[in-house]
Amino acid sequence: MENDSIILSTLGHTWILDLDGTIVKHNGYKIDGEDTLLPGAMDFFAKIPDKDMIIFITARKSEYRDETEKFLLRNGIRYNHIIFDAPYGERILVNDDKPSGLKMGLAINTKRDSFGIANVIEDENI
Repeated sequence: MENDSIILSTLGHTWILDLDGTIVKHNGYKIDGEDTLLPGAMDFFAKIPDKDMIIFITARKSEYRDETEKFLLRNGIRYNHIIFDAPYGERILVNDDKPSGLKMGLAINTKRDSFGIANVIEDENI
């Protein structure tokens, strides 16, 4: 599903993102010798509230840790954790909903090498 916007509560959020094909060109670090941010990714990260946590999970081997972290730093992409060596299969998020009805687990699938979220909007009425 490609989305123009994602509407969230004003609570702090945890973002769990893939790297290759999601925010950077898929396998660009291997094919081109370096990563390339996808169009829209930089603007997206600038809109994530400072109070939020950002976790990258990737199937990249940990041998690419240094160059990956340097790339993110050079491009001003903030994050709290990176998990390397993840399996290539599906990523499954399981979470409980708040008694108020707030959905605590969201999943967004984008087309490979096409960043699909234009806006992050916090709504105090959620």
